[in-house]
Amino acid sequence: MSSIRPWRDIARRSSRQIMVGKVPVGGDAPITVQTMTNTLTSDAGATIDQIRRCEDAGADIIRVSCPDVESTAALKQIVRAAHVPIVADIHFHYKRALEAADAGAACLRINPGNIGSAERVNEVVNAAKANGCAIRIGVNAGSLEKDLLEKYGEPCPEALIESALDHIKLLQDRDFHEYKVAVKASDVFLAVAAYMGLAEAVDCPLHLGITEAGGLIGGTVKSSIGLGNLLWAGIGDTIRVSLSAEPEEEVRVGYEILKSLGLRTRGVRVVSCPSCARQGFDVIRTVQKLEDALGHIKTPMSLSVLGCVVNGPGEARETDIGITGGGNGRHMVYLSGVTDHHVEDADMISHIVKLVEAKAAEIDAGAGVSMDTLHGKAA
Repeated sequence: MSSIRPWRDIARRSSRQIMVGKVPVGGDAPITVQTMTNTLTSDAGATIDQIRRCEDAGADIIRVSCPDVESTAALKQIVRAAHVPIVADIHFHYKRALEAADAGAACLRINPGNIGSAERVNEVVNAAKANGCAIRIGVNAGSLEKDLLEKYGEPCPEALIESALDHIKLLQDRDFHEYKVAVKASDVFLAVAAYMGLAEAVDCPLHLGITEAGGLIGGTVKSSIGLGNLLWAGIGDTIRVSLSAEPEEEVRVGYEILKSLGLRTRGVRVVSCPSCARQGFDVIRTVQKLEDALGHIKTPMSLSVLGCVVNGPGEARETDIGITGGGNGRHMVYLSGVTDHHVEDADMISHIVKLVEAKAAEIDAGAGVSMDTLHGKAA
């Protein structure tokens, strides 16, 4: 069956699938969205509260740092309370990896090369096997091995790829294959080139990220450029948007990137104009209020909010619900792309929220479909 809009198709790289807890990663599984807590892991209550907010935002997998024994001691309670798989972030201290595996972590994020001796790597791999843990090999341009920096002179795509392949060999030599790999860098060009090279060299799932990307706006832009390039090329099985912002914001940005490419859908996709002197209502404030009021909607659907009739009717034809600004505080409402009725300025926000909630309920009940599905935008 041919695609409705072939120019929108993305051919995903073929990778083998692994399991992170109950979540499949790679193969034909949906691209998962990850984030990382920033609370002290040893404070189980605070960490669980943050995990819950990330779950509500849509996180598929959540990573927690385990730098000390107090953190791995709290991990069992955290894993038990979480509704999504928990990845234990381990650096240098191989015993933390053993403790995290025993505590129920679904995945261990390590660099096998900095765990220590071959015997220690054996212990970590055996613990992962015994507990059904996956392993995420995390290569980072900021912490490349000394010999690779001496060989290449600086972090470069070839150095990141060689580091990843060296780490992969350590696991494969021990007959361990439940791993995914990341080759992150804060330099967008470096990260993209490294991932593209690695994607050609291996068949395992790839975890994408532009590390240390920056604050909410700068980091979102940087991540969108880097991850967007890779995802558009079909590369990537799971992503984390690294922001100097609360982790739930990382989740929201991750979903927006995937939604923009039609790779995942969750919640309301908003189409809105930047506003100008033609606007019949305050578009910017209206969109802010609607996004806040519709954050609880998880059903994939679409809403267009445009200030005037120049592009409003055209955009409304493509969305489940649309509103276009009119004169004298009276605006046109569209349902499933068709003009339906008017709404007064004072009632607009609450009225649109009710319409979206009703449409979401209809879709969930199987009594209706989203215009996004009809137009080939939904994953």
